[in-house]
Amino acid sequence: MSKRDYYETLGVSKSASEAELKSAFRKLAMQHHPDRNPGNADAEVKFKELNEAYQILSDPQKRSAYDRFGHGAFEQNGGGPGGFGFQGDFGASMADIFEDLFGGLGGGRGQRRQPDGRERGGDIRFNLQISLEEAFSGKTATITLPTAIACEPCSGSGATAGSKPKPCPTCNGYGRVRASQGFFAIERTCPKCHGRGQIIENPCRSCSGEGRVTKEKTLSVTIPAGVEEGTRIRLAGEGESGLRGGPSGDLYIFLSIKPHRYFQRDGADLYCQIPISMVTASLGGDIRVPMIDGEARSVAIPEGTQSGRQIRIRGKGMPVLRSRDHGDLYIQVSVETPQKLTPRQRELLKEFESESSRETHPESVGFFSKMKEFFTGGDEA
Repeated sequence: MSKRDYYETLGVSKSASEAELKSAFRKLAMQHHPDRNPGNADAEVKFKELNEAYQILSDPQKRSAYDRFGHGAFEQNGGGPGGFGFQGDFGASMADIFEDLFGGLGGGRGQRRQPDGRERGGDIRFNLQISLEEAFSGKTATITLPTAIACEPCSGSGATAGSKPKPCPTCNGYGRVRASQGFFAIERTCPKCHGRGQIIENPCRSCSGEGRVTKEKTLSVTIPAGVEEGTRIRLAGEGESGLRGGPSGDLYIFLSIKPHRYFQRDGADLYCQIPISMVTASLGGDIRVPMIDGEARSVAIPEGTQSGRQIRIRGKGMPVLRSRDHGDLYIQVSVETPQKLTPRQRELLKEFESESSRETHPESVGFFSKMKEFFTGGDEA
């Protein structure tokens, strides 16, 4: 029976580019691969035809010979005019294609386990909330979390005490097996040991052969002074224990800081809004201001302080992480308007208002003067 035309097999024209050939083969090979069509003899035959067609047409020299002589170029002892046969590192040239084909059929290259069956444990994330004062001074926190730890009865091996895991007879301890598919040898995860390379004939009853059990673990965590929202602390080897004595993963602690009642943080600087009386704002004076370190400090309010003014206190902000420096504290003054006045207080305020001038209220007097000029046409701007 005569062979089917290679271009027809791949479903492309004779002028197809290298990229078009590769795309057509990738699509059809995935469709007809025996692993995706178990027990289908027609799919296996079709897959072999696709392999043969692509092997010839993907090589410029072989393709040229095929275009000139057809199948006859390869029928004499595996070769034809010019000696074109099934030679060369064709498997290497198709590695990217078969990576796609078998990525979901037994694991990719980066998923191999060690030959001794050991497997690294997973990393763990733990969220920890602290106060602003704790972020200022630092602290040692005690945390408790459930995690996978090494099984004590079997010392993490997964085998009953007195026994040991044995090399898998199917893969000889390699963890992977090879199977022929047409012109290729396909490597897959060993179905007997699931890629571990070992089998446990007498699994430990405590961990069912896993080599680890889930329990709560208590740890002490040092939180340095100056940490910010979202700071990540890594504790190497404090994650999940590895399978069958494999190395442990890491523990990552993500910090969040509770909102403070009085202070707002911006990097290393702190802001605190403090109300003062109209008299203090007018005449000036001293007020007691709380600091983040728990102390209080006397701060001078200048005479004639307006609402919204900021007073800077150097070095009284948050510490800078891994540094001896500190940010600053900014006092934001808010002048409080008096309420529930007595008749005498009202009388005094009215008297004060009647005697007010541009000198006592320069902003308000100046503003309303300009507004008057604007409405009377005196301001042409």
